Amino acid sequence: MFKKVKDFFTEVKIETKKVNYPSKEELIGSTWVVLITVFIVSLFLGIVDISLSKIISFIIR
Repeated sequence: MFKKVKDFFTEVKIETKKVNYPSKEELIGSTWVVLITVFIVSLFLGIVDISLSKIISFIIR
């Protein structure tokens, strides 16, 4: 059992060395893309929500 655990962590260490981490500039660029995308999607969903609530309230009256 302990050998399996040791083997697991040895393989994790080997795989971690293979990971290609982004540079600081790539990370900042990707973060801006995510933030802008989230802002645009939330704005769109907000507009859709307000529109649908007005339509439903108009139908109910």
